[in-house]
Amino acid sequence: MLEVPRDDRAARFAQLYAGLALYGVSSSLMVLGRHGLVPWDVLHQGLARHTGIAIGTWAILVGLAVLLLWIPLAERPGLGTISNAVVIGASIDLVLWLIPTIHGDLLRWGCCLFGIVLSGVATGLYIGAGLGNGPRDGLMTGIARRTGRSLRLVRTSIEASVLAAGWLLGGTVGIVTVLYLLSIGPLAHVFVPLLSRGVRAEPSGSPAH
Repeated sequence: MLEVPRDDRAARFAQLYAGLALYGVSSSLMVLGRHGLVPWDVLHQGLARHTGIAIGTWAILVGLAVLLLWIPLAERPGLGTISNAVVIGASIDLVLWLIPTIHGDLLRWGCCLFGIVLSGVATGLYIGAGLGNGPRDGLMTGIARRTGRSLRLVRTSIEASVLAAGWLLGGTVGIVTVLYLLSIGPLAHVFVPLLSRGVRAEPSGSPAH
């Protein structure tokens, strides 16, 4: 884990948790918009529809399961890793409990588009805090390091597999899924350096919570 200067810890922690909470809000907005979800949330929603367990809770459970895959990959979690696995899912469940349904096409599209932009800002915040990769990011970097494959190839393969599994389980795939995949890379390219607290971060494709 990054050694954080004592006088910078409070600011980094505040940035980390703000970013994770906002990422959960962004995911919730896309769920409320009902025009498609990001690949991992397609899987979480599919699992939720078959079990009755809330989508945010599945985000937590899947994140913790992915962390177990770090063991053979020899990845080392940080505070941000564990927080990522819990805070995003809890934020999703809280927002969807407070706002269970959105009506009207204009409002639903507004939720989706704002959710995409917000996810870019949130990604910049939590990655820029420099307190550890999220579980899914670490899975990507670990597999790439072990196999010698490019980060882009590994990331694409993981996201395609997750998206297919989620779709087969009944998760929502739609135009917003495509818009997210096309836009999150450029958004991260802008917001990660902008919000980085002296941390060299190089986003590779779409970030994953």
